[in-house]
Formats: sequence, C-alpha cells, structure tokens
Amino acid sequence: MEQNAASASESAVRAAGELRVLLNRLRRRLKETEDPHGLTPSQASVLSRLADGPATVGDLAAAERVRSQSMTNTIAALAERGLIERQPDPSDGRRQVISLSRQAVEQLNDSRHAREEWLAGALQERYTAAERRSIIEALALLGRLVE
Repeated sequence: MEQNAASASESAVRAAGELRVLLNRLRRRLKETEDPHGLTPSQASVLSRLADGPATVGDLAAAERVRSQSMTNTIAALAERGLIERQPDPSDGRRQVISLSRQAVEQLNDSRHAREEWLAGALQERYTAAERRSIIEALALLGRLVE
C-alpha cells in the first residue's frame, strides 16, 4: 500500500507534515531533558548504536555514514572516558569488537530514565486520563508506520 506524496490525499499530506514537525519538536525537547555527560552528538549516537550490541569500527562507521578514521577518533574519545570496551574480533584478530562499558550502560539508563520521567510527568500534568488513553490508541495506529 505504498503511495508517493504526489498521489497522497490532502489529509495524508497534512498529517505527515504535522507529525514530522511534532516529532522534531519532541525530539529536541527530550534532548534538552537528558544529561549528555558532555558527549558530542556523534559520540552519543555511537553509544546508542552500541546499546543494540557490540560492533566493529567498520560496522559503526558504515552505520553512521562516516569514514573509518573518523569513527576511530570517536571510539578513542569514548575509550578515554571509559565508556567502551574493546575485545579482539574472534573471526579476525586484526579487528576489534567494541562494546559498552558498565559506566556507559549506567549513563544510558540514567538518561533514558530522565527522558521517560519528564515525558510521563508532562503527560500526567497536561492531559486527562481519557486523553492519555486516546494518545495510547493513536500511538498504536502510528506504530503501523514502522511495521
């Protein structure tokens, strides 16, 4: 059921625009809430990727769409802060597998908790129970976008 924007209904185009703006505003607000521990956006992005599991420098560079040398610099900065661990790649001893350190896992969990706490408080404060149920129903509908 794929359509391009040229053939989308007026209501679909309006919903897409409003959703994009809302998600961008919400993303910015959540970023303000979290404590980035002085990380650059690229360092924070790499930590977020590593939360999904270990990866090589090459894998991370490809995922972030940067050169391996740039990723090596990012990894070095994260290692300096004690946020990553390196192990030899079992399939290729010349490469290293990068994973999160215990400290990084704790920081990510703390940051995630702070964002969720702010969002739960805002939902509690600004919406009635019935409105929150409507939001939950709308989220289920929006979830189909990524299925």
